[in-house]
Amino acid sequence: MTKPRKRYEDLRSYRWYGVDDLRSFGHRSRTLQMGYSREDWAGKPVIGIVNTWSEINPCHSHFKQRAEEVKRGIWQAGGFPVEMPAISLSEPMQKPTTMLYRNLLAMECEELLRSYPCDGAVLMGGCDKTTPALLMGAASMNIPSIFVPAGPMLRGNWRGKSLGSGSDTWKYWAELKVGNITRKDWDEIEDGIARTPGTCMTMGTAPTMMSSAEALGMTLPGASAIPAADSNHARMASLTGRRIVDMVWEDLTPTDVMTEQAFENAITVVMALGGSTNAAVHLVAMAGRLGVPIDLERFDAISRRTPWLADIRPSGRFLMEDFYYAGGLPAMMSELKDKLHLDAVTVSGKTLGEDIADADVYNEEVIHRAKSPLSAEGGLATLRGNLAPDGAVIKQSACDPSLLKHTGPAVVFKDYNDMSARVDDPDLDVTKDSVLILQNAGPQGGPGMPEWGMLPIPKKILETGVRDMVRISDARMSGTSYGTCVLHVAPESFVGGPLALVKDGDMVTLDVQERILRVEITEEEMAKRKAAWTPPQRKFERGFGQIYANHITQADKGCDFDVLMGTAPTPEPEIH
Repeated sequence: MTKPRKRYEDLRSYRWYGVDDLRSFGHRSRTLQMGYSREDWAGKPVIGIVNTWSEINPCHSHFKQRAEEVKRGIWQAGGFPVEMPAISLSEPMQKPTTMLYRNLLAMECEELLRSYPCDGAVLMGGCDKTTPALLMGAASMNIPSIFVPAGPMLRGNWRGKSLGSGSDTWKYWAELKVGNITRKDWDEIEDGIARTPGTCMTMGTAPTMMSSAEALGMTLPGASAIPAADSNHARMASLTGRRIVDMVWEDLTPTDVMTEQAFENAITVVMALGGSTNAAVHLVAMAGRLGVPIDLERFDAISRRTPWLADIRPSGRFLMEDFYYAGGLPAMMSELKDKLHLDAVTVSGKTLGEDIADADVYNEEVIHRAKSPLSAEGGLATLRGNLAPDGAVIKQSACDPSLLKHTGPAVVFKDYNDMSARVDDPDLDVTKDSVLILQNAGPQGGPGMPEWGMLPIPKKILETGVRDMVRISDARMSGTSYGTCVLHVAPESFVGGPLALVKDGDMVTLDVQERILRVEITEEEMAKRKAAWTPPQRKFERGFGQIYANHITQADKGCDFDVLMGTAPTPEPEIH
């Protein structure tokens, strides 16, 4: 049902600016203090622009300018723009991991929008955790909101070869370790791999989550794949500014857009893209903010019925720039019409079906037709067994096919430091058939569930020509990573999950087709080891780390804070 169009007196900002009382005198006079005139805000919706720009986030280095272009659109449509900086989660720079701070940004976004006179919000993000964080915060606040994706950078270059961020980093690092390229080669790759503003241009977590935002209906159609350096990106920013003003008058909110059907659309898109495993954590967390019942079993069911269509690294050959010129996400979704809920409403004010009605594929090497997919199944699979009672995930599209069914002896590293110290030791008892296990790298153990899941292949194995092995952890891995890496094992080892109980030499079985992950020991032996297990010491004694440790959930629940999940209402601030 269409909602009645709002009047000025219905807006949240009216309580700040429109009332004839002493407090509103203060709000108006302080706005005048900043050089605005009454005509700038009187009778207009206030649009909060939540901008995650900073000088240490290369993915968002163009956001200063894009914010001005968003403002231009807001002014043109009759709104009053207010830019509000928020913490910038810079994936390449922030330690131990941006995942430790995703929920902090989500909380900041929610409280910025609640505590200030915002009638609508433009959310500016794109670097891995910023997209889910901003959408989580906006969903909990539930005022009209629209997302501006940062867009991917242009392709890298080295001696005429296209370079993809992350994926080619891991690839050429392995070659450097075994002497197949020189230090000079490595320096040239470093110089050429990241040439413009924007996120990773492989199908890493950033493009995966920007694509998810579009599939959820939270961006303008076609916005997610526009390269950051393309002038179309600037025009998209201004169009977004214009659209949010209309959304306020229409009262089109995140709960209207991010429905259960929209989340199924987003998961379908992730599978067809061969997208990042991180989507499983983030989409579950986002759905939890809206009371939408999405779990890992839903991911697996959708993966089994969704073809993999996008030939993009690390699973495929091409880069996001190629994907955009091939028609972008609308083109790929046009090949999935029978898999999508086309009646889902988007921030455009139209249905998804209307948004993609005229889309087409312009390069069938990059975006395959549904009748000739890269694979009949999607890129991700959910595993269960006595090693992962609550689930684990694997990007099957990025694995060596020969390892999708494998049993081998475990080589166990108790934590990241142990792995770093021993993985290249010539005396390490490891063969190409071994299964590498990393413990204590999950939400509590990392802390923050860092992207350590693409465990390095031991140097002595690399020297034999091997480039993939089965690797298992409770960590995440970058969406730009590849290989037969089982991730997000839940419950994690730090809290006593079965992964904590694996010992060197235990036989471990992976069977992706059957969705099995298990260690070949008896229940009695598992119980005996659990009884002898000693919990490790918590990582934090104060501050945000202590809050995090007290409230973080496990990977299968999205790693949200328990106090932020759900749809319980939070009262509007009183204005006294």
